[in-house]
Amino acid sequence: MRISLVSETWSPDINGVAHTLGQLAGELRRRDHVLQLIRPRPVAAGAPRADAMMEAELQVAGIPMPGYPEVRFGLPATRAILRLWRQQRPDVVYLATQGPLGWSAQRVARRLSIPVVGGWHTNFDHYCRDYGLPWLAPLVTRRLRAFHNRCATTLVPTRQQAGDLAAKGFENLRVMGRGIDGERFSPTHRDPELRRRWGSDDHRPVALHVGRLAPEKNLPLLRETFLAMLDARPDLTLVVVGDGPGRQALQRALPDAHFTGFIDQQALVRHYASADLFVFPSVSETWGNVVPEAMASGLSVVAFRQAAGAELIDDDINGVSLPMGDEAGFREAAARLCRQPARYARLGRAARSRALQNDWSSVTDDFLGALIHARETFHEATSPCRV
Repeated sequence: MRISLVSETWSPDINGVAHTLGQLAGELRRRDHVLQLIRPRPVAAGAPRADAMMEAELQVAGIPMPGYPEVRFGLPATRAILRLWRQQRPDVVYLATQGPLGWSAQRVARRLSIPVVGGWHTNFDHYCRDYGLPWLAPLVTRRLRAFHNRCATTLVPTRQQAGDLAAKGFENLRVMGRGIDGERFSPTHRDPELRRRWGSDDHRPVALHVGRLAPEKNLPLLRETFLAMLDARPDLTLVVVGDGPGRQALQRALPDAHFTGFIDQQALVRHYASADLFVFPSVSETWGNVVPEAMASGLSVVAFRQAAGAELIDDDINGVSLPMGDEAGFREAAARLCRQPARYARLGRAARSRALQNDWSSVTDDFLGALIHARETFHEATSPCRV
């Protein structure tokens, strides 16, 4: 099957969309499917094209996404997409993002009668509130609903998300979770020397946070939670992996924490495996890849009952799960947990077992199932009736 992937973001971008698409693309090529990629032109001069996985790649003009200058909105490219798809017609199109590029790809697919599947990877309506534009959220929701209801199917990461979107009038929803590489993210990568550089040892716990340091990640609660944990356990080591507009303020509030900025994949797996607890207060995720990454690395995770936290964590069985909005409970639970080494070790072992149930091969099965279903139902609906 020839599959065209349309996305505003691709590796080496560091975000959940790029990560998910990269994993799916690798699995699809191993199964001998033919892939195309349509994306904005990378900012860096001389940036490499996708790689040998792609039969064809179309790079289009783009503009920086507000609040995310390293991610670009692709501008409409109707003529270029039409030319590509007339020469190398895909069997199905997957629209991973809903920017101007996605809209133009959707229009071309309708013109050429190619079935389209959409992906729900980002809660843009939630971001409106995080960036001080709550009045814009209803308009964004209406536009997203129009976009996705023109797709044969929309893939969402959790049952909770499917229910929320259905209540807002979104149709033809199907759940597709996210996978984890249990060899890459594993306790076997624990690095005693790294812990020593942090000023820790086997008896002093390390609390970790990984993610973009931006308003939608609920950084005020992260700061308050880390301070509460330090009050409860003064010898606790804090490590923050990631970067963004909120980094400077967070560093001023947590002067003794270790801030790494963005790090490469090899260093990231060692940071996960060398910590003991993972604190994740975000409530804006569609999935949150960092949660299963931390769980697979053997960490006890404190998170809200939302996105991956709702799908993967059973409270006090394989992590600590708090009801949405219970910020006081979140702080108290994290502070209590860092004083209980036997408990966070038990939860971390169970967390890895749960995370490993979600592998990329089974997720790709779900993805292909959705594409095949969309193609078959689309052709049934558009085929002329026969007597």
